[in-house]
Amino acid sequence: MRVTFATAPGADHNEDLVVAAPTWAFVLDGATVPPGVRTGCVHDVSWLVARLGAALVNGLSTRPGEPLPGLVAGAIERTMAAHAATCDLTDPDSPSATVTVLRERGDALDYLVLCDSPLVLVRADGEPIVVHDDRVERLPGGRPYGNALVRAHRNRPGGFWVASTAPEAAHEAITGTVERAPVTAALLVTDGISRLAEWYGVPWREVVATAATYGPHELITQVRAAEREHGPRYGKPHDDATAAWVTW
Repeated sequence: MRVTFATAPGADHNEDLVVAAPTWAFVLDGATVPPGVRTGCVHDVSWLVARLGAALVNGLSTRPGEPLPGLVAGAIERTMAAHAATCDLTDPDSPSATVTVLRERGDALDYLVLCDSPLVLVRADGEPIVVHDDRVERLPGGRPYGNALVRAHRNRPGGFWVASTAPEAAHEAITGTVERAPVTAALLVTDGISRLAEWYGVPWREVVATAATYGPHELITQVRAAEREHGPRYGKPHDDATAAWVTW
């Protein structure tokens, strides 16, 4: 398993995280707190992402056979324990992050996608299989969302699930196991990259072909060019953008 990755901030500070090892890789995307929103937490989103990432590294490294939902739930619990004494973990606006994990386990590939950082599995014929948790895109009323709406639906049945202060969110993730042999490559991206397909109409087949030919950094170059030309559909003009390209 070979992994190359690239990441770039949308503005001054990158709240994404990408980590890879010989048999696994993951990306996290911290949710930027809207201006004026109080989270009940003395830490920023980058603190949460770093602690969650470290806890996930520990779990993936020491318990390689454990199902991914349990590993992610444990990482959320460890992160909660790290700031329970200083922060109000009952606040619905507590810092949060997406989680996307790919793990090679013998002849199988396990995956977990929690919130809107897609995974793309690539077959030998080049056909992409997109695993995307799009529940955050299907909240009532459509975009743009107000913070009250997001708060009311975060980590709630019928809403969307994300890594924050509810370990049970990990068991609501999109998960699966596939045979490794038919899969020749995989792409893990945060939504700063998936804008290429979801906002700007670039086919996923072309996205993975670009990663295969030019590397994941070219995806960042292309999404920045599209943002400058067309602007954002909503939200930030430039988002943190991370891509991990996995091959065998």
